[in-house]
Amino acid sequence: MRWKELGDFLRARRSELDPLDFDLEVTGKTRRVSGLRREEVAKLASISTDYYTRLERGRLPASGPVLTDLARVMRLGDDHRAYLFGLARKFAADPARPPRQIVHTPLQRALDDLSTTPAFVLGRRTEIIGWNQLGAALITDFAAIPEPQRHFIRLLFTDPAMRTLYADWPGVVQLAIAQLRMDSARYPDDPQLADLVRELSDEAPEFARLWSTHEVASRGTGSKELHHPRVGTLILDWEILSSAQDPDQLIVVWTAERGSRSHDRLVALAELIDDAKADRSDD
Repeated sequence: MRWKELGDFLRARRSELDPLDFDLEVTGKTRRVSGLRREEVAKLASISTDYYTRLERGRLPASGPVLTDLARVMRLGDDHRAYLFGLARKFAADPARPPRQIVHTPLQRALDDLSTTPAFVLGRRTEIIGWNQLGAALITDFAAIPEPQRHFIRLLFTDPAMRTLYADWPGVVQLAIAQLRMDSARYPDDPQLADLVRELSDEAPEFARLWSTHEVASRGTGSKELHHPRVGTLILDWEILSSAQDPDQLIVVWTAERGSRSHDRLVALAELIDDAKADRSDD
């Protein structure tokens, strides 16, 4: 599976290359494929056409120097380059059965202490494995979702509220899939990840289309506009942190500048949570 994924990625990137950028003669010739031909990529990378063809067909791995040359020829950016080398990386441990991820008590305490900062924790397959109350109030009631279905990438497609929550839902989906594709390079033989991709591809044509583009993106920071049903529109910045105990646990925190309308609305959402807890205690 690992080498087929690498071949598919090379094919997708090759199809995006413009022959004119490489001073290749195209006048008077019919090109049956978009982008560069295999033999053109091979020549530019100083490898044989047969060798490159076998790479694209997933029949063998690639050495570091060959990957370096291919990354140069295909003019890969940092994310695409990292993904390419991630796919080719050999793991000393068996990547097919990574341990089950759990949020340890100190991290959960830290999440709970973030009174006006929504936060949740993603596992390696975008499982939502931890959250604080404000995070659930902002996004969705994670506890009400059966654990096997509690993947952020799945919720984007299966929960109708997500399409109205995110002002730019198509952009959020595109980024989430590109990030999942990047994550998949770290565990290319993970059967649970393969099952998740297969299920979403069957259930959501948009997921299948975007997954097939082999676009990748690293996780980091950004800003999102959300339309919350209870407190209105919020413009929030998000940041990704990693757990020291398990670097594959990614902590997503949402913040707004203190004194801004969005921050005031986060405070209002936190007060609604407190009011609901007080009502329950009075019953």
